[in-house]
Amino acid sequence: MVKRHFTTALTLITGAAVLFFGPNFLLNPEGAPDGFGIEPWPQGNAAGYFAVKGVRDLAVAATVFLLLARGQRRTLGWVVLIDAILPLGDALAVLTHGGSLTTALGVHVSAASVILLTAVMLLTERPAGRPVEGSSRRVGAAPDPFNA
Repeated sequence: MVKRHFTTALTLITGAAVLFFGPNFLLNPEGAPDGFGIEPWPQGNAAGYFAVKGVRDLAVAATVFLLLARGQRRTLGWVVLIDAILPLGDALAVLTHGGSLTTALGVHVSAASVILLTAVMLLTERPAGRPVEGSSRRVGAAPDPFNA
């Protein structure tokens, strides 16, 4: 049970982080990119990147919170695993556009590591209410689809 609470906390943190970054890039395009790792930031039409990143982050957060609220923890684990691609892509963007290795690793690869840890924990947790191996099932309870 403690592992499940810890996994839920990690999931909430990862969702809250992108929920913060999304609106920040949309509403504060002058200040939001400071810690991202690419200098100088795009200007003119290229600054449209901020809207792309902001909306992307909002969609990721919405997906995480929706699946968590619906109790779809296994599906959430797969989605979070796939979402780990995003900070790895951000790290690659930093490295290929004049940013530092320190920022790529310290900001983006560390974020990907937390996201991967969250995904692994979600994918390896035992579904709530699933009987421990060898225990008997309650009389009249529906069959467990995970134990078929």
